[in-house]
Amino acid sequence: MTTLTHFSEDGRPVMVDVTDKAVTRRQAVAEGAVVMAPETLDRLKAGTAKGDVASVAILAGIIGGKKTSDLIPLCHPLPLTKLDLRIEPDEALPGVRITATAVTDGKTGVEMEALTAVTVAGLTVYDMLKAADRGMTIGGVRLVSKSGGRSGDWRRD
Repeated sequence: MTTLTHFSEDGRPVMVDVTDKAVTRRQAVAEGAVVMAPETLDRLKAGTAKGDVASVAILAGIIGGKKTSDLIPLCHPLPLTKLDLRIEPDEALPGVRITATAVTDGKTGVEMEALTAVTVAGLTVYDMLKAADRGMTIGGVRLVSKSGGRSGDWRRD
């Protein structure tokens, strides 16, 4: 069984000690989706719902990713070198798919930053469209891949 690293031997919450870890390039990709009524997606694509929803959500996701250590108590503050968000309409959902790629040169990974960016972007889409569709769902938020660090690369099958 894997040891949970955010607890001390006596059960106290701790920030993981990365003092002796090497600085390496680390990258994480996360994804999620906002599912909505087809009419709501049409309004988003046409720009008739509070302006350019996707652009605002991208900016919110970037800000959220940069503030991850302020939101998640045991996350290390990281100097992100890249945080790229993409929001793409998907008629099959119907809704939007959100993807975030976070990169840093550091001693710990950027998985939480990518996941936070996707989540905040999804919440922003919901906020901006809720007057038209309170039944939207935000879901499927998950890590797609990560690279770098002592544990190496990982990719979702």
